[in-house]
Amino acid sequence: MTAPDPRPRTVFWDIGGVIVELASIRTGYAAFVDGLAAEYGFDPEGALESWKTTLGDHFRGREGNRYRLARDGYAKATAELFDGDPPADWDSRLEAALEEALEPKPAAVDTIATLSASGFGLAIVSDVDTPEARSMLDTLGVWDHFDHVTTSEAIGYTKPDERMFRDALGATDADPERTVMIGDRYDHDIVGAAALGIETVGYGPDAWGPKADHEIDDLRDVLGIVGVDE
Repeated sequence: MTAPDPRPRTVFWDIGGVIVELASIRTGYAAFVDGLAAEYGFDPEGALESWKTTLGDHFRGREGNRYRLARDGYAKATAELFDGDPPADWDSRLEAALEEALEPKPAAVDTIATLSASGFGLAIVSDVDTPEARSMLDTLGVWDHFDHVTTSEAIGYTKPDERMFRDALGATDADPERTVMIGDRYDHDIVGAAALGIETVGYGPDAWGPKADHEIDDLRDVLGIVGVDE
């Protein structure tokens, strides 16, 4: 009798800091606020600081692991610049600025494509609004590679809440013992996935620790971990 293949067959991905370069999102925020400042006569540095502070306060105000919509935070931060009456098209301006600035992490797009072509199931498990997840993955040209997207908006909670990982496992019919989670935050991605028996890949030093089964700083190493030759 042939022994069961123990190698992973499903790979879960975080988005920000793993697929998407976080610095590029911050660049998009700055470009959005700079555009408003130029048109409406704001001090750009002061406006950006105000915008970021209000957005940060929005996220810090959540209760435990309950998720607060990013788009609500964007609305609050932008309204603050206009005494509560921002231009009607502010959201489309922000979306355009983010799309223009968005950059992938090195080797992310190629690694996703290789895993997809090799028959692996792929899913997103990310603390993000659902439309924003779709927009980022579409912009980078990888949306069609994913079988499922679990977002904190859909679940109502952020990682490491087990509901995030259980949703992705159920939607992909994946065995935790043959699933890998790639994340860049130890307490969220790695601890949360490890609690359900998912094999963990810590991407970057902020994700390294005793519950990380693998510690990498190059996404191409994922291919070797799951048994795919480049």
